[in-house]
Amino acid sequence: MTVDVETIADTLADKGWIVLPDFLPLEQVRELREQARTQWDEGAFHAAGIGRGQELNVDESIRSDYVQWLERAEQGALADYQTFIEDLRVNLNRLLYLGLFEFESHFAVYPPGAFYRRHLDNFRGTSARIVTAVLYLNENWQESDCGQLRFYTDGSDGGEYVDIYPHAGQLVLFRSAKFWHEVMPARRERFSLTGWVRARGSAF
Repeated sequence: MTVDVETIADTLADKGWIVLPDFLPLEQVRELREQARTQWDEGAFHAAGIGRGQELNVDESIRSDYVQWLERAEQGALADYQTFIEDLRVNLNRLLYLGLFEFESHFAVYPPGAFYRRHLDNFRGTSARIVTAVLYLNENWQESDCGQLRFYTDGSDGGEYVDIYPHAGQLVLFRSAKFWHEVMPARRERFSLTGWVRARGSAF
Protein backbone atom coordinates (compact mmCIF):
# COMPACT_ATOMS: atom_id res chain seq x y z
CA MET A 1 0.00 0.00 0.00
CA THR A 2 2.55 2.58 -1.10
CA VAL A 3 0.12 5.46 -1.56
CA ASP A 4 0.97 9.10 -0.90
CA VAL A 5 -1.60 10.14 1.70
CA GLU A 6 -0.81 13.82 1.11
CA THR A 7 -1.83 13.41 -2.55
CA ILE A 8 -5.05 11.75 -1.42
CA ALA A 9 -5.74 14.60 1.01
CA ASP A 10 -5.08 17.25 -1.65
CA THR A 11 -7.36 15.47 -4.12
CA LEU A 12 -10.19 15.07 -1.60
CA ALA A 13 -9.93 18.75 -0.67
CA ASP A 14 -9.92 19.87 -4.31
CA LYS A 15 -11.79 17.37 -6.49
CA GLY A 16 -13.59 15.54 -3.69
CA TRP A 17 -12.98 11.98 -4.90
CA ILE A 18 -10.20 9.68 -6.07
CA VAL A 19 -9.94 6.19 -7.56
CA LEU A 20 -6.83 4.11 -6.77
CA PRO A 21 -6.61 1.11 -9.15
CA ASP A 22 -4.59 -1.87 -7.93
CA PHE A 23 -4.37 -0.33 -4.47
CA LEU A 24 -4.33 -3.72 -2.74
CA PRO A 25 -2.17 -6.68 -3.89
CA LEU A 26 -4.12 -9.65 -5.21
CA GLU A 27 -2.90 -11.89 -2.39
CA GLN A 28 -4.49 -9.60 0.21
CA VAL A 29 -7.63 -9.19 -1.89
CA ARG A 30 -8.04 -12.96 -1.90
CA GLU A 31 -7.52 -13.14 1.86
CA LEU A 32 -10.21 -10.53 2.48
CA ARG A 33 -12.63 -12.11 0.03
CA GLU A 34 -12.11 -15.52 1.62
CA GLN A 35 -12.80 -14.00 5.04
CA ALA A 36 -15.99 -12.41 3.72
CA ARG A 37 -16.97 -15.60 1.88
CA THR A 38 -16.55 -17.73 5.01
CA GLN A 39 -18.71 -15.37 7.07
CA TRP A 40 -21.29 -15.26 4.27
CA ASP A 41 -21.46 -19.05 4.09
CA GLU A 42 -21.82 -19.22 7.89
CA GLY A 43 -24.84 -16.88 7.78
CA ALA A 44 -23.11 -14.00 9.58
CA PHE A 45 -24.39 -11.36 7.13
CA HIS A 46 -27.75 -9.63 7.44
CA ALA A 47 -29.90 -7.61 5.08
CA ALA A 48 -28.62 -4.04 4.90
CA GLY A 49 -30.89 -1.33 6.24
CA ILE A 50 -31.52 2.38 5.78
CA GLY A 51 -30.90 4.71 8.71
CA ARG A 52 -29.43 4.01 12.13
CA GLY A 53 -30.54 2.94 15.60
CA GLN A 54 -34.30 3.09 16.14
CA GLU A 55 -34.74 4.55 12.65
CA LEU A 56 -33.09 1.54 10.96
CA ASN A 57 -35.37 0.16 8.27
CA VAL A 58 -34.86 -2.67 5.77
CA ASP A 59 -36.36 -1.70 2.42
CA GLU A 60 -35.40 -3.97 -0.46
CA SER A 61 -36.85 -1.51 -2.97
CA ILE A 62 -33.97 0.85 -2.03
CA ARG A 63 -31.14 -1.59 -1.36
CA SER A 64 -30.85 -5.36 -1.51
CA ASP A 65 -27.30 -6.05 -0.38
CA TYR A 66 -26.12 -7.83 2.78
CA VAL A 67 -23.53 -6.62 5.27
CA GLN A 68 -21.32 -7.83 8.10
CA TRP A 69 -19.87 -5.13 10.37
CA LEU A 70 -16.19 -5.43 11.26
CA GLU A 71 -14.17 -4.99 14.43
CA ARG A 72 -10.52 -4.01 14.71
CA ALA A 73 -8.33 -6.84 13.40
CA GLU A 74 -5.12 -7.96 15.11
CA GLN A 75 -3.32 -9.34 12.05
CA GLY A 76 -3.61 -10.17 8.36
CA ALA A 77 -4.89 -8.21 5.38
CA LEU A 78 -7.75 -6.59 7.28
CA ALA A 79 -5.37 -5.29 9.96
CA ASP A 80 -3.04 -3.90 7.27
CA TYR A 81 -5.92 -2.12 5.55
CA GLN A 82 -7.22 -0.69 8.81
CA THR A 83 -3.70 0.57 9.59
CA PHE A 84 -3.63 2.39 6.24
CA ILE A 85 -7.01 3.99 6.96
CA GLU A 86 -5.81 5.05 10.41
CA ASP A 87 -2.74 6.67 8.83
CA LEU A 88 -5.02 8.41 6.34
CA ARG A 89 -7.27 9.62 9.18
CA VAL A 90 -4.31 11.10 11.07
CA ASN A 91 -3.00 12.85 7.97
CA LEU A 92 -6.41 14.21 6.95
CA ASN A 93 -6.64 15.74 10.41
CA ARG A 94 -3.11 17.14 10.13
CA LEU A 95 -3.56 18.59 6.66
CA LEU A 96 -7.25 19.51 6.54
CA TYR A 97 -8.17 19.93 10.25
CA LEU A 98 -11.22 17.67 9.97
CA GLY A 99 -11.43 16.31 13.51
CA LEU A 100 -11.82 12.72 12.34
CA PHE A 101 -11.87 10.24 15.20
CA GLU A 102 -12.92 6.77 14.03
CA PHE A 103 -13.42 4.37 11.12
CA GLU A 104 -16.45 2.10 10.82
CA SER A 105 -16.66 -0.56 8.12
CA HIS A 106 -18.38 -3.69 6.91
CA PHE A 107 -18.12 -6.36 4.28
CA ALA A 108 -20.89 -6.07 1.70
CA VAL A 109 -22.22 -8.80 -0.57
CA TYR A 110 -24.46 -8.09 -3.55
CA PRO A 111 -26.01 -11.34 -4.80
CA PRO A 112 -26.81 -11.40 -8.54
CA GLY A 113 -29.45 -8.75 -9.23
CA ALA A 114 -28.87 -6.83 -5.98
CA PHE A 115 -28.56 -3.03 -6.06
CA TYR A 116 -28.51 0.16 -3.98
CA ARG A 117 -30.51 3.12 -5.26
CA ARG A 118 -29.04 6.62 -5.54
CA HIS A 119 -28.11 8.06 -2.14
CA LEU A 120 -25.68 10.08 -0.03
CA ASP A 121 -23.59 8.40 2.66
CA ASN A 122 -25.01 10.19 5.68
CA PHE A 123 -27.97 9.43 7.89
CA ARG A 124 -30.81 11.91 8.08
CA GLY A 125 -30.00 14.74 10.48
CA THR A 126 -26.28 14.00 10.78
CA SER A 127 -23.08 14.65 8.86
CA ALA A 128 -20.73 12.47 10.89
CA ARG A 129 -19.53 10.40 7.93
CA ILE A 130 -16.84 12.51 6.24
CA VAL A 131 -14.89 10.24 3.89
CA THR A 132 -16.24 7.07 2.28
CA ALA A 133 -13.81 4.26 1.41
CA VAL A 134 -14.87 1.38 -0.85
CA LEU A 135 -12.40 -1.44 -1.48
CA TYR A 136 -13.38 -4.00 -4.11
CA LEU A 137 -12.66 -7.73 -3.79
CA ASN A 138 -13.77 -9.19 -7.15
CA GLU A 139 -11.29 -10.98 -9.40
CA ASN A 140 -11.73 -11.01 -13.18
CA TRP A 141 -14.65 -8.60 -13.14
CA GLN A 142 -15.90 -7.69 -16.63
CA GLU A 143 -18.00 -4.68 -17.59
CA SER A 144 -20.60 -7.15 -18.84
CA ASP A 145 -20.96 -8.29 -15.20
CA CYS A 146 -22.41 -4.82 -14.44
CA GLY A 147 -22.57 -4.02 -10.70
CA GLN A 148 -20.77 -0.73 -11.25
CA LEU A 149 -20.70 2.17 -8.81
CA ARG A 150 -22.48 4.96 -10.66
CA PHE A 151 -20.85 8.06 -9.21
CA TYR A 152 -22.40 11.50 -9.86
CA THR A 153 -19.39 13.75 -10.26
CA ASP A 154 -21.18 17.12 -10.24
CA GLY A 155 -22.53 16.59 -6.72
CA SER A 156 -26.17 16.60 -7.85
CA ASP A 157 -28.90 14.00 -7.41
CA GLY A 158 -28.45 12.80 -10.97
CA GLY A 159 -26.61 14.48 -13.84
CA GLU A 160 -23.04 13.85 -14.92
CA TYR A 161 -21.59 10.56 -13.74
CA VAL A 162 -18.81 8.02 -14.16
CA ASP A 163 -19.21 4.27 -13.86
CA ILE A 164 -16.61 2.63 -11.62
CA TYR A 165 -16.44 -1.15 -11.96
CA PRO A 166 -15.62 -3.22 -8.84
CA HIS A 167 -12.25 -4.61 -9.89
CA ALA A 168 -10.17 -6.52 -7.36
CA GLY A 169 -7.93 -4.30 -5.25
CA GLN A 170 -9.38 -1.00 -6.42
CA LEU A 171 -10.05 1.63 -3.74
CA VAL A 172 -12.50 4.51 -4.15
CA LEU A 173 -12.42 7.43 -1.69
CA PHE A 174 -14.86 10.35 -1.70
CA ARG A 175 -16.46 13.01 0.46
CA SER A 176 -19.49 11.30 1.95
CA ALA A 177 -21.87 14.24 2.21
CA LYS A 178 -21.17 15.67 -1.24
CA PHE A 179 -21.51 12.94 -3.87
CA TRP A 180 -24.63 11.04 -4.83
CA HIS A 181 -23.99 7.49 -6.01
CA GLU A 182 -25.67 4.15 -6.57
CA VAL A 183 -24.75 0.52 -7.12
CA MET A 184 -26.18 -0.89 -10.31
CA PRO A 185 -27.52 -4.49 -10.37
CA ALA A 186 -24.77 -7.06 -10.81
CA ARG A 187 -24.93 -10.23 -12.86
CA ARG A 188 -22.62 -12.12 -10.49
CA GLU A 189 -21.88 -12.07 -6.79
CA ARG A 190 -20.09 -8.86 -5.81
CA PHE A 191 -17.92 -8.35 -2.70
CA SER A 192 -16.59 -5.12 -1.20
CA LEU A 193 -15.24 -3.71 2.03
CA THR A 194 -17.02 -0.42 2.62
CA GLY A 195 -16.31 2.05 5.39
CA TRP A 196 -16.48 5.64 6.58
CA VAL A 197 -14.02 7.87 8.39
CA ARG A 198 -16.15 9.76 10.88
CA ALA A 199 -16.09 13.03 12.78
CA ARG A 200 -18.33 14.23 15.56
CA GLY A 201 -21.08 15.76 13.46
CA SER A 202 -18.99 18.11 11.32
CA ALA A 203 -19.16 18.63 7.53
CA PHE A 204 -16.54 18.61 4.80
